[in-house]
Amino acid sequence: MYNLLKGKRGIIFGALDESSIAWKTAERVHEEGGVFVLTNAPASIRLGNIEALAQKTNSQVIAADATSVADLENLVEQAMLILGGKIDFVLHSIGMSVNVRKGNHYTNQNYEFTEKGWNVSAVSFHKVMQVLYKKDAMNEWGSIVALSYMAAQRVFPDYNDMADNKAFLESIARSFGYFFGRDKKVRVNTISQSPTETRAGTGVKGFGGFIAFADKMSPLGNATAEDCANYAITLFSDLTKKVTLQNLLHDGGFSNMGVSQEVMEMFE
Repeated sequence: MYNLLKGKRGIIFGALDESSIAWKTAERVHEEGGVFVLTNAPASIRLGNIEALAQKTNSQVIAADATSVADLENLVEQAMLILGGKIDFVLHSIGMSVNVRKGNHYTNQNYEFTEKGWNVSAVSFHKVMQVLYKKDAMNEWGSIVALSYMAAQRVFPDYNDMADNKAFLESIARSFGYFFGRDKKVRVNTISQSPTETRAGTGVKGFGGFIAFADKMSPLGNATAEDCANYAITLFSDLTKKVTLQNLLHDGGFSNMGVSQEVMEMFE
């Protein structure tokens, strides 16, 4: 323990259960001396076990629909009251595709489902930052991080419309990050994580085969949820004060590989 986040205050979106990256990040933030509030949609709170995490990390849970500006305004106001000041770090770890859940192929989308997933997975990030920006709720040199995936740049057929959502998410990070950096000295980045065995990840068709493939392609192997939590800690800390507008690839080297010897041997 290095106390990298001692005295820092934050909001963590998306902790659902012990497998989630947000859950692992909350545990690491607590270990590093940071304090925070946890938040998720009311339905997700009922489905998950977030109260156990809150008890473990001495934090409070505030229910909020991240697509509702009114909910987000209340969340930010309550968080500053509970934590005793402005916010230093935010993790946006939210993603959902109704088309994936319903088994709709990318070429046969239900567009009402598409819009709902787009709103939850990407537009919610803009809404979170807009509320923080308008309320001047972030401390200077604060850090906002969202979780992405490389399907934003490359084709992974079964990732479906979530690929479009992640591309939009990354664009929002860059565009809003410019204004947050210029006006408030706040960093905004995305982490493009390896395929990870979370409840959301395992909902994607063929996920088991793909995670094995990615592991064989990556010289360091897949980054785990715990690895991602550790990386997020560095981005919340003062060690990365001049890192912003970046989509940071955290994938064991997968993104720079053409093919690995291990994969080639499967076809020889």
